[in-house]
Amino acid sequence: MFDLGMAEMLVVGVVALIVVGPKDLPVMFRRVGQFVGKAKGMAREFSSAMNDAADQSGVREVTTGLNKSLKAATNPIGTAMDGVKDAAKSLTDIDPESETGKLSAKRAEDVKRIQAGTARAAADRKAREATEAMEKAEELEATLQESLAQKKADT
Repeated sequence: MFDLGMAEMLVVGVVALIVVGPKDLPVMFRRVGQFVGKAKGMAREFSSAMNDAADQSGVREVTTGLNKSLKAATNPIGTAMDGVKDAAKSLTDIDPESETGKLSAKRAEDVKRIQAGTARAAADRKAREATEAMEKAEELEATLQESLAQKKADT
């Protein structure tokens, strides 16, 4: 609002402390806060009243149309993409009894089959890796047992 930084606020606070005094400073800040709150409330009420008046007179519909026109003029590619998105949304509503709907259902079924096959292959791979790891662990344990037995025999 006033674009006051921390340094400016600190200077205002020190000057207020010197001019008003430490005893009356909290009372003054409370009153300033109440005044600012009332001013914000009045501004909010004024803005609300102006918006209501604009709604009643139909100005808002005109400004909405103008905003769309300005958007289209300033960003034609974005507006064209909005049109493409709207058209794509209408294409997703497919009649299940049409040829396209049947093809879509078949493709969805194929996707599920592919996902199931991929999951099964991953599970098989993990099981194979687990058995290989178990065999490796058993070999290492056997080697360890042999070396411990040989150490006992040497001593």
